[in-house]
Amino acid sequence: MLFKAVSQNNRALAIWWDLCPGLFLAAFLSAVVKTLNACAAIWLSARFLTELAGPQNPRTLIALALAQLLSSAVLTLLCALGDRLKDYEADCAACLYNKIYMEKMLSLDYPRAHSQSTCELYAQIMQNDTWSALGIREAFRLFELSVAGAAKILAGAVLTFPLFLSPIPQPKGILAILDHPACPFLLAAVMAAIALLSSACAQKAQDYWTRHAARTRFGNRLADFYITAGRDRKRALDMRIYDQQKVLRHLYVKDHNPFGPSSQIARQAKGPMGLWAALSQSASAVLTALVSLYVCLKAWAGAFGPGSVTLYIGSTAYLFQGISQLSGALGRMTANISFLETSFRFLDLPNTMYQGGLTTEKRRDGQYEIEFRDVSFRYPGAREYALSHVTMTFPIGSRLAVVGMNGSGKTTFIKLLCRLCDPTEGQILLNGIDIRKYRYDDYMDLFSVVFQDFKLFSFPLGENVSGSLPLDPHQADQCLKKAGFLTWDTALPQGLSTPLFSDLDDRGVELSGGEAQKIAIARALYKDAPFVILDEPTAALDPLAEAEVYEKFGQITEAKTAVCISHRLSSCRFCHKIIVFDGGSIVQVGTHEQLVHDKEQSGNMSR
Repeated sequence: MLFKAVSQNNRALAIWWDLCPGLFLAAFLSAVVKTLNACAAIWLSARFLTELAGPQNPRTLIALALAQLLSSAVLTLLCALGDRLKDYEADCAACLYNKIYMEKMLSLDYPRAHSQSTCELYAQIMQNDTWSALGIREAFRLFELSVAGAAKILAGAVLTFPLFLSPIPQPKGILAILDHPACPFLLAAVMAAIALLSSACAQKAQDYWTRHAARTRFGNRLADFYITAGRDRKRALDMRIYDQQKVLRHLYVKDHNPFGPSSQIARQAKGPMGLWAALSQSASAVLTALVSLYVCLKAWAGAFGPGSVTLYIGSTAYLFQGISQLSGALGRMTANISFLETSFRFLDLPNTMYQGGLTTEKRRDGQYEIEFRDVSFRYPGAREYALSHVTMTFPIGSRLAVVGMNGSGKTTFIKLLCRLCDPTEGQILLNGIDIRKYRYDDYMDLFSVVFQDFKLFSFPLGENVSGSLPLDPHQADQCLKKAGFLTWDTALPQGLSTPLFSDLDDRGVELSGGEAQKIAIARALYKDAPFVILDEPTAALDPLAEAEVYEKFGQITEAKTAVCISHRLSSCRFCHKIIVFDGGSIVQVGTHEQLVHDKEQSGNMSR
């Protein structure tokens, strides 16, 4: 178990090293300087006391006082600098910490990243981190504890070693045992045993806390929801109209508060958990008493003077503290195994989508043809197919509408088209080649998409339009105008530099749903990809703005192949072809006039 704990911890430390190597140097230097400061104080205090109890030479006393003052000032300053450096590196690492999981999430295949199991695993890691920072965060804290413990053991052993070499001048009776060669080894063994016992008792107390991980994670989830729900603007109206805070308060405070005075954790803290913690402290007190007794007996027998008594009691206590810290770190490594395994299970998730090597043709004429050949798709864990036996060919350079009720398969169709998912059955071809053979990023560059649940960021307007591409102010201006966002140059005081929303800038402007949707359309146009896909592009627009968008639909999409997803057949009259989905299958294909005529004919036949 210990070997596994060290192995897992080392892997976590390797992640920290890649993330912020300066943190290790800062922790090491801080531990060394603090150890030197403590040892200098112990040694100089002992020398000062020896001089006071002996010759009392004024020059020596003044020199020792000055040495203690100077060393204390210099080492305390170095300790402060070391702590400042460590805090700086720790803050840098804290800012980068989420990068560990975000980079993994962004590198995962879309179906894997958004599967229920992956989201639950990621949520568990975040809850562990919020609850007690166990997992990868804990690994570095244990490194700090181990380095500090090892430094204390080394320094304490150096200062304590002369204790066993100081002979008693004329050992008599039972005091002669103190000069026996086996006595130092026996005392060292007792110190190690009590230190391990103290650490084991402390670990027993910690184990009770660790056992409640699942309960406290759930409690933290409720607490986070309870705390944030009241200030969530999206929930504010419903919270007040329906007095929902009472339900939340009862759910958290009454039913699921793992930290309340009557909770199981509180009862165990007052019972066995507290008892083990007390035993740990008692073991430390017993060891201090034994060491003090041994040192005082040797001093009484004449082995050394009162100054050395201070030195040896202080150094042995420091040695014991180091042993306790190091053994405690090893114990906590064992307790951290399950939390590290959760993190590594997420970081080790494999990608299963095939990554091709072909590059797509960069055609300025938009002459691309996509064919769905008997394509079916079923989401992981689902029984029913979201798409079933879809066969169709995209008209090159034309405008295609995809219509259907909610759940008919429209969004799944778009995900497959953009290769966010791969078909369960069948093939999707680009210019006659299976899209899985193309480089994934190269294929994705062919598409500009405005999703129904699109998001804008709290960045300047220009950066929201350009996305990850370099900002060309003239091009951004043209794309905003094409999308119908015509007031930005007069209503927004800083033009393209105007920050959106107030999350990061107090001067940020709040947008209506329609304005945000027009910016999202402008962003899709700015990418200038051969395929433009609009998923419910007018959902947040008023009727006049909706009519304007559809009237300009040809101008917006120009010579590109455009796909428009809608619930309403009437909104697709500007498209060359309309595909109607129902139950995951294509049930009708035609122009707007043809489909309306078919509907009228079927109505006449039913009459």
